[in-house]
Amino acid sequence: MKKQKITVEYSLKSTSPNIIWGLISTEGGLSRWIADDVKENNGKFTFTWGDTWSHHESRTASTLDKARHSFLRLQWDDETDPDAYLELRMSHSEVTGGFTLHITDFALEEDIDSLYDIWEQNLEQLRQTSGL
Repeated sequence: MKKQKITVEYSLKSTSPNIIWGLISTEGGLSRWIADDVKENNGKFTFTWGDTWSHHESRTASTLDKARHSFLRLQWDDETDPDAYLELRMSHSEVTGGFTLHITDFALEEDIDSLYDIWEQNLEQLRQTSGL
């Protein structure tokens, strides 16, 4: 079954592209707001939720494309829809000087509301841990 694309936009309270890029493209940044732990090795990211000594889940994703201070596009290694991906993109407004985070993700129709809820929780975690 084909997944549907969802897009979430979030205005960031930072004018530093280096800070934002670090939060959306590095293990340390991603583990502050997307997963409990993130490891990266040669373009392959391992995301872990929960404690490793108790119930936890791990998923790996491979980097499809990346442009410094612009975007990171990943595809889950267990993804069955070849067109589905996860993209974290930052854009800069020349007018305000601020940045916006654009998240593109894919879900089955019955999972779309849950995926939006997950991204809302993740963005709240980003705000709490980084002030953005």
